[in-house]
Amino acid sequence: MKRTLLPLLLLSLTACGNKGIEGAQTFKYSAGDHRSGSLVYNETPPAGGAHNPVWQNCGVYDQPLYNEYAVHSLEHGAVWITYRPDLEAAQVAQLKALAQGRTYTLLSPYEGLDTPVAISAWGAQLKVDKADDARLKAFLDKYEQGATAPERGAPCSGGYSGTR
Repeated sequence: MKRTLLPLLLLSLTACGNKGIEGAQTFKYSAGDHRSGSLVYNETPPAGGAHNPVWQNCGVYDQPLYNEYAVHSLEHGAVWITYRPDLEAAQVAQLKALAQGRTYTLLSPYEGLDTPVAISAWGAQLKVDKADDARLKAFLDKYEQGATAPERGAPCSGGYSGTR
């Protein structure tokens, strides 16, 4: 009887919403660590940590952003979609369509990415090869204003709107 219970238990756990996103990594960061100046991060692009006291205004940008402002937006519940500056225009258009209408999303090119596209939230990140990867939308749906954001609902406007 013990042999049959384990598969049923695993099936029950899966059916009850064990909704991991394949390839996504998670990290632990304390919130509220405001610092000025240029900071060093563990991930590229960053997925949490110390950040500027001012947040980046959410929206679509054609130039790279400062990590320190964007990370503060992640703390507020934003998701940051980044892509290699040489990504094909058609793929950038797909990313813009994905971000359209979302009020807690940043989109920008990012120099030095080890994959064509990366999507980050506070304490989570996924890297993919194509802009049409269905996991990008799943990540957005899970993490934009999601439970892992320490200051979920804090503004994503009225902050910094510049680029690098």
